[in-house]
Amino acid sequence: MVGREIFQSEVKKVEELIIEMAKKAKEQLTSAVETLYNSDIERAEKVIEADKQLDSLDFEINEAAILLIARQQPVATDLRRLVVAIRVSSDLERMADNAKNIAKSTIHLGKDHGIEIHKSIAEMKEIATKMIDLAIKAYENEDITLARKLGDMDDMIDGMYSSMLRELLEETATNPQKIQHIMQMAFSGRYVERIGDHATNVGEDVMYLVKGESADLNE
Repeated sequence: MVGREIFQSEVKKVEELIIEMAKKAKEQLTSAVETLYNSDIERAEKVIEADKQLDSLDFEINEAAILLIARQQPVATDLRRLVVAIRVSSDLERMADNAKNIAKSTIHLGKDHGIEIHKSIAEMKEIATKMIDLAIKAYENEDITLARKLGDMDDMIDGMYSSMLRELLEETATNPQKIQHIMQMAFSGRYVERIGDHATNVGEDVMYLVKGESADLNE
């Protein structure tokens, strides 16, 4: 291989790791929310343990991208592609951290908390997983049309979270003895909402990669 082909091959490996990481982050979110509804402490502990795999992938992606920048000294689109890879990896790692935090809330609540988990968390999760899929598809194809759709989806999650939070705050007034448990549910909703934010960040990174300028998809 000539130098250019080697560089492109190494960049492709980094991008494949990002796609693998996105798949794992989505699996973590789904598992974590299921543990919350099922009060599945054992599975929640596995979600927390599995987060280490995503931390390792994030480190591997960062190391590979930084090494390519140092060795190849790329410019223009090539440099943006590596910078975006680092940024996308960071957002995926934070998505996984939020999924881990949901699992921690499951453990904090315990098996016999006696409250019904708000349906909005599952509904928000469904949108968030679709956002992860869409964000990575936009990243793979460098598709700004797909990336732009993430802003509207994020607004949907934000609205659902705000409505849920109002309802939960009202519930604390009528069930003050359950306030700690209700707050863990509120935290879990917030973690899902944050995952939507990070998926939107990936969309903004795609805009930067393609157009070479920053964008705010929530404007």
